[in-house]
Amino acid sequence: NSTIDQTDLFTNQVYDVYKSFPESQSVFQITQPTGGFGGMVTKPWSERKKTTQQLMLQSAGPLSHIAGIRVIPLTPPALPGGGNFPVDFVIASPAEPQQLVAFANQLVKKAMTSGIFIYADSDLKYDQPQTEVVFDRDKLRSQGVDLSQAGQDLSTLLGGNYVNRFSIQGHSYKVIPQVKRAERLTPDQLSQIYVTGSQNKLVPLSTFASLKTTTEPRQLNKFQQLNAVRIQGVIPPGVPLDKALSVLEDEAKAVLPQGFTVDYAGESRQLRVEGSKFLGTFLLSGILIYLVLAAQFESFRDPFIILAGSVPLALSGALLFSFVGFTTLNIYSQVGLITLVGLVSKNGILIVEFANHLQEQGRDKLAAIIEAASTRLRPILMTTAATVIGHFPLVLAKGPGAGARNSIGIMLVSGMIIGTAFTLFVVPSIYMLVARTHKALEADLEVESRYPEPADAVA
Repeated sequence: NSTIDQTDLFTNQVYDVYKSFPESQSVFQITQPTGGFGGMVTKPWSERKKTTQQLMLQSAGPLSHIAGIRVIPLTPPALPGGGNFPVDFVIASPAEPQQLVAFANQLVKKAMTSGIFIYADSDLKYDQPQTEVVFDRDKLRSQGVDLSQAGQDLSTLLGGNYVNRFSIQGHSYKVIPQVKRAERLTPDQLSQIYVTGSQNKLVPLSTFASLKTTTEPRQLNKFQQLNAVRIQGVIPPGVPLDKALSVLEDEAKAVLPQGFTVDYAGESRQLRVEGSKFLGTFLLSGILIYLVLAAQFESFRDPFIILAGSVPLALSGALLFSFVGFTTLNIYSQVGLITLVGLVSKNGILIVEFANHLQEQGRDKLAAIIEAASTRLRPILMTTAATVIGHFPLVLAKGPGAGARNSIGIMLVSGMIIGTAFTLFVVPSIYMLVARTHKALEADLEVESRYPEPADAVA
């Protein structure tokens, strides 16, 4: 409930904190009533060693020591269309806003006690003092004051409405009549205001009006034409956004009654909407690869052996590095996973194709797959080494956009290494269980050449 002057006093202290960082190139701030916004533009990567995430955490301490304000440091969203806060959780219902506030406070409390939120709060608060002027119509008549005239005078004195312009020394200025700020700081001072009565006499407001003080929200939000409250939060670097949203979703299921719905906004909405499409995209890529391999091998069994023996293990290896904290499951790592499916499938193709060829030369299934795995070991290792070496610079990438390149690189490198190590053993095992026995073509031709059919039989 601060004025612009009060807010400006605090934002100047925030400005000084950001300006004190040697990585700071420039600082900006926007001052508004009851709050403000500012930021630090960092120097280029070549001139600093710390990332924006490190600077954000480092600034949290000095900013928290500024008395009288609450400062939430955060970084801009990585993808266009995201909001200021990575966590943006929406509760919507036709219920009254007071009920929404009660449930929102429970979710905020759960978020802050979960240990994975730096900051969490709701945008619906009943903290805006409001004073209403209540007219007594009987006293108005007795004082000879017209109701519309009294309302117009109060609007002029307190509303700050633009009336006209005047020019002086070549400059044009707006005319905004208003009582001095020092004479309208408290509700009690309103009773000292005079309005126009009968015969243009000034009548004190206190003689026919009373003041009623209430507390109201600053704003009432709507979401899909329903009353809504947004819970916004900031999470530390390395914590998946999906994990933070799951905390709020689980608590919402436990406390929200029937008629309340949850939704998302900003970056959180992108994750839930686009993230749900990833599984479908992944399945379509797998089906496409399966159909291409089925056409190549003229069999539905061989593609299954290739994909089942290589893809699940490679994906498990890549996701393992994600779960232990080397990266997160974001849109870039998802691209890496889809790419990994095509890359690791080549290992299975080399083994299965050569095993089929050996069977056609007369080898039995077991001998064919053993020889295929050992013979194709060097090409598989060379292919894997080339892929790993080619993508390893993505893992070591530094500078602008390094996070995206790191995610893709970690998924491809870890997936190829682990997938290849297991493919050499799993593909032969599945081949023995699923693959069909191929006809020995060369052996049949040799038999036909030694024992030709009679001429009359051919006729």
